[in-house]
Amino acid sequence: QVQFVESGGGLVQPGGSLRLSCAASGGALNDYAIGWFRQAPGKEREGVACVSYAGNTHYLDAVKGRFTISRDNAKNLVYLQMSSLNAEDTGLYYCAGENGLLTTRCREYEFDTWGQGTRVTVSS
Repeated sequence: QVQFVESGGGLVQPGGSLRLSCAASGGALNDYAIGWFRQAPGKEREGVACVSYAGNTHYLDAVKGRFTISRDNAKNLVYLQMSSLNAEDTGLYYCAGENGLLTTRCREYEFDTWGQGTRVTVSS
């Protein structure tokens, strides 16, 4: 069974950048739609950026122009490049996958398999 593991979280100053990685074991990431979700303290989890099996992307309005989701099929990784970070980007970031999902609106219910999360803290 495929498992996803996130990495790359940490503490970053406002205005800074960070790149998160999602690695898969037990399966090929390019067979999956992949989503990045986050949960801020006291808030519900929300979809940040998703890429479907067909390559279509969907972004949360609040991160458009600042975050980019991309695949590296050779390395079996999906990245979330984050720039111009602000305090509202703080949270636990999860990678999730769904086999063969052709389109996505980056909703939690679309994804069955989830990683454990990596924490991002934006603070001076």
